[in-house]
Amino acid sequence: MTLQTIKTSVMKFAKDEDGLTIVEYAVAGGLITVLVAAAFVLLGGAVNTKIRALCQAVNGNVAC
Repeated sequence: MTLQTIKTSVMKFAKDEDGLTIVEYAVAGGLITVLVAAAFVLLGGAVNTKIRALCQAVNGNVAC
């Protein structure tokens, strides 16, 4: 391989944006996953409290 061939290959790789698009989708997917997990954690306690209150109201304050 000559220096010109290497230079051409590097320039072609640098101008190729397909790989960058895949990385962007991976980062966006990771951020969405983290946000959904955080929402479940934050809302989980509130939902659990509401379900327990409803259960106690239905069962006449008997522990559920």
